[in-house]
Amino acid sequence: MYLLRIAGLAALLALAVVSGNAFAQKYPTKPVRLVVPFAPGGGSDIMARVTAQKMSEVLGQSVVVDNRAGGGGTMGAEVAVRAAPDGYTLLLIPGSYAANAALYKLPYDPVTDIQPIILLGEAPFLVTLHPSIPIKSVQELIAYNKANPGKLNYATPGTGGTNHLATELFILMSGAKMTHVPYKGSGPALNDVLGGQVQVFFGTLSALPHVRSGRLRAIAVSTAKRVASLPDMPTIGETVPGYEAVGWWGFCGPKGVPDDIVRLWNREVNRILQTEDMKKRLEADSVEPVGRGPEQLLNAIKRDVEKWKRVVKEAKITVTS
Repeated sequence: MYLLRIAGLAALLALAVVSGNAFAQKYPTKPVRLVVPFAPGGGSDIMARVTAQKMSEVLGQSVVVDNRAGGGGTMGAEVAVRAAPDGYTLLLIPGSYAANAALYKLPYDPVTDIQPIILLGEAPFLVTLHPSIPIKSVQELIAYNKANPGKLNYATPGTGGTNHLATELFILMSGAKMTHVPYKGSGPALNDVLGGQVQVFFGTLSALPHVRSGRLRAIAVSTAKRVASLPDMPTIGETVPGYEAVGWWGFCGPKGVPDDIVRLWNREVNRILQTEDMKKRLEADSVEPVGRGPEQLLNAIKRDVEKWKRVVKEAKITVTS
């Protein structure tokens, strides 16, 4: 009887393996929807479309980008989180996904209601100033602001975005006081910094052409370590110990996506991130590929949820829903 039970258990295990393999081999049998919680044309949308195109080739089924803008990214996130966890609806999330936990009363938990898949890439913020301002380092920026509290204005693409929170984190940690001027998007914010109407901008490395032309002055990056493409550019943390703020993007799905599908997407996207054309494409957008396992994305979400909650509370930041 004991031997029969062992034999029966072995048969069940074998059946489970065969069933799992069969499931993985069948997926996908129809197009996969990749929700992007922002309008077309932005950084998140571009990141999603580049990867979706390559994954369509891998899967033999279309990966269709579905833009669901609204609520600072919360509306699209809810659509994906509430979808069936069958691998046919996935979500592109940027770093602001973690910030939304501090800014909004969310109808979902940003940590426990998702299945992380992969951290695609990271990008620093670049601290830039209009060249009419006689400041050439983070130390000088702090000293100027302490001597002239609130005199300098800083631009952001909008209240509560990661650019805004990264700047407020700097203000909290350094004691430098500046006046916030929010815009509706990065383009208008950058244009007014270039025009001198606003003096400071924690933007992306896409501003480098303006730095090289002399229309902007760059004094630091926001990452913990110096950026490989700008080895002579100091970090904020070299002057303000412990400071770090980074933009990132990742793929996740609703909680309960089968492990086989998570592993498939993680494996193939990791491979795509290491291809030369993808590296060049990301480098053009100043993004450093990350990859590795789902835990990398989960750790980034947890870290930033706690960080931005503290910043929003201490800086008394509010947004209208």
